[in-house]
Amino acid sequence: MQVQAMKAELRGNPSISLQNPILFDTHQSPLSGALSGCLGSLDGACLEKLLLHCASALETNDVTLAQQVMWVLNNVACSVGDPNQRLTSWFLRALLSRASRVCPTAMNFNGSRTIQRRLMSVTELAGYVDLIPWHRFGFCASNSAILKATQGFPRVHILDFSITYCMQWPTLIDALAKRPEGPPSLRITVPSSRPPVPPLLNVSIEEVGLRLENFAKFRDVHFEFHVFKNTASSTLGEIMCIEPPSFDFESLLGHLNSSILNLRDDEALVINCQHWLRYLPDEQKGIPQGVSLRDTFINIIKGLNPRIIVVVDEDSDLSASSFPSRVTSCFNYLWIPFDALETFLPKDSSQRMEYESDIGHKIENIISFEGSQRIERLEEGRKLSQRWKKAGCMSIPFSEETLKEVKALLDEHASGWGMKKEEDMLVLTWKGHNSIFATAWTPNGLED
Repeated sequence: MQVQAMKAELRGNPSISLQNPILFDTHQSPLSGALSGCLGSLDGACLEKLLLHCASALETNDVTLAQQVMWVLNNVACSVGDPNQRLTSWFLRALLSRASRVCPTAMNFNGSRTIQRRLMSVTELAGYVDLIPWHRFGFCASNSAILKATQGFPRVHILDFSITYCMQWPTLIDALAKRPEGPPSLRITVPSSRPPVPPLLNVSIEEVGLRLENFAKFRDVHFEFHVFKNTASSTLGEIMCIEPPSFDFESLLGHLNSSILNLRDDEALVINCQHWLRYLPDEQKGIPQGVSLRDTFINIIKGLNPRIIVVVDEDSDLSASSFPSRVTSCFNYLWIPFDALETFLPKDSSQRMEYESDIGHKIENIISFEGSQRIERLEEGRKLSQRWKKAGCMSIPFSEETLKEVKALLDEHASGWGMKKEEDMLVLTWKGHNSIFATAWTPNGLED
């Protein structure tokens, strides 16, 4: 006889209905293995173990075990609790969303309430990227490397691929204005559309360009801003829908040529990739056969003969085809921002909950979706560096001046943040764990 369904209310999440399992009959329940050594001490290691059991159960269509583990997780998860509880609440939501697709008759997940995406003002976005050095680390390392690589050039052209609406550039414009030889003429070119991921801005990219132009004028830097129309931009409705909209990267690649980008021989070309490459599909297909869109992008960029290519992204592998492995890697990586926010923001801070919601958006995409709908395809910096080397690029080491600037930035934040050099990378760490990497490259034969 079917047991009475339990109504579990997750704060800030949709209503969930799970069958009520007999949880703690350790002689009969398969959950006993998942809970071994954890009862009364549900720390991060035990939560990881439970999530792994749940993921394995979903992968093998073991509905009973999946329901039982989710019942336990639901009693631990709390969106206003400690970092582990907050992180678990987003994983539970993502697992339930996936389960509702795998076993729709056994799981009742009200998907009508999606994660609410908030449109930020430019001022709010500035506060967002300043909250923790997740983005500023890359801005600082990249700008310093760009400044050094373009020293002495009277004209600089930046081709910008990023998700933070040019928040990186006011600092660079200010630094260029102080060049001993005088500021160069600066041109920034951006694509008209971006991956449909947070943060989201309440003004157009053209409006952002106008604001940058006004700032550059104030700093006496000659400035041009161009947007090339690579594909139809996603509407707000598409971005906020539960099924992630597609982003036409193949169309983007078709627009990356010197004619459309209006490249000029008298300019120092800079390619800036900030939290971007992970959204390029990494499956080996297309033309030529066996080459992924990610590798194709790298080869096209290299072929533009830039003075410098700077690449910044999250330093973790979240692209595994194995679902349980992806869940474990995701949990062991994304605890970092949750733990960092705990050090200086109260549990009920709206700013904190909004930031965590954006991470929840990432978790839901990584856990809930497969195929082309899973757009978060992160790979470790070490592996990505191999792609650049294979494409015929040489690493540019970060200077001592860059290291000093990054250290000064981190000194403004919690003491848990640090940095280290690792092979070709400069790495941002939290309590010794890798979080963000920055690298700089130049095509072989173009280095000084």
